[in-house]
Amino acid sequence: MKKYVALALGLVMSLSLVACGPSPEPSQGPADPSQQNTDAPGEKGKIGICIYKFDDAFMTTYRNTLEGILKEKGYEVVVVDGNNDQVKQNEQINTFVTQGVEALIINPVMTSAADQIISTVKDAGIPTVLINREPTADQMSVYDKLVYVGCDAAQSGTFQGELILETENQGDINGDGKISYIMIQGDPENIDAKLRTEYSVKALTDAGKEVEELDLQRGDWDRNKGQEIAQNDLAKFGNQIEVVFCNNDDMAMGALQAIQAAGRTVNKDIYLVGVDALDAALNEVANGNMTGTVLNDAKSQAGKAVECMEGLLNGTTYAPGEQSIYVDYVKVTPENVADFQG
Repeated sequence: MKKYVALALGLVMSLSLVACGPSPEPSQGPADPSQQNTDAPGEKGKIGICIYKFDDAFMTTYRNTLEGILKEKGYEVVVVDGNNDQVKQNEQINTFVTQGVEALIINPVMTSAADQIISTVKDAGIPTVLINREPTADQMSVYDKLVYVGCDAAQSGTFQGELILETENQGDINGDGKISYIMIQGDPENIDAKLRTEYSVKALTDAGKEVEELDLQRGDWDRNKGQEIAQNDLAKFGNQIEVVFCNNDDMAMGALQAIQAAGRTVNKDIYLVGVDALDAALNEVANGNMTGTVLNDAKSQAGKAVECMEGLLNGTTYAPGEQSIYVDYVKVTPENVADFQG
C-alpha cells in the first residue's frame, strides 16, 4: 500500500533543512566517480548520488539539498552527472558498486532502465533510494532494500487542471463552451510526464468541461524547446489557444517568452501553468505572467530520501507494494505565491 507523506511533514522537513545552513554550490567535479577526489572520507562512509543530468533546474535544487544534508550528517558524498545518457549512468553505478559505497541515491535517466539498475544494486546488496522517476511496483518488488521517494505525478496534473478551473472563466476565454489547449510535454517515456499530461486534462473533463487539444508536443523538460513549441503553435493556432499546459516550469518559462513575443497577455487572453515552483516561475506568478504553478518540493523530497536511506542502512526493508513514498504537491497561485518566495 502506497504511503502518502503529509504536507505538514514536508514543511517541517523544509524548515529543518534550512536550519542546516545554505545548500552547497553544484558539484563541479568529473562525472566519472572513479575520477572524483576522495581524500577526505566522511565519518559515516561514502554515498553515491546519480543525477540524470546536472543542467535540469529542479534537479539542481534537489541534488544540492541532498549533498548538503548528507555532508552535514557526516557522510562522504560523491555526486555524478549522467548527462542524460543511460549507458553512462549505468557505468557510473557500476563504478560506485566496485568502490563499495554504503548506499546509492539514483535519479534514473530512463525509467525503462529500472530493471537493469535494480538488478545491479540487488546483486551488490547496496541499499538504494530511487528518486524523481518512479519504476513500477513490480519492478521494485524484487529487492527489499529499495525504496522510491517522490511525488504522485497524477496529483500535480490534477492541480494544474484545477488552477485553470479556478480562473474567472474556467479556461474558456472566448466563451465558445470548450477549453482549447496545447500541451508541452516532458519526456513521454517518463511516468511523471504521462500522468501530468493525462490528469491536467482529466481535471477539466471531470468538472464537466469540454476540451479541445490543439497540439501535444514533446519538450523534453527544456526551456528552449518549450519556447519553440509555443512559438510554432501560436503562429499556427493564434487566438484559438486558451490554455498552455507545461509539464514543468522550465518549459513554461520558454512558452512565456513565445507568448509575450506573440503579443498575448497571460491571464487576459491566454492561461499558462507549469510544475516545480522554480524561483523564476514564482516570480512570474507574482507578476501576473503565469496563471500558476505546482510546488514540487525538492527540499522535502531530499530530506525524505536521506531519511529512507538511513533507514535502509539501519536494517529497514520494504515489502512489495510499499516501496513508493510520496511528498504532496502544493498549488501555487498569485494569492499564496509570497509564501513560497524568499
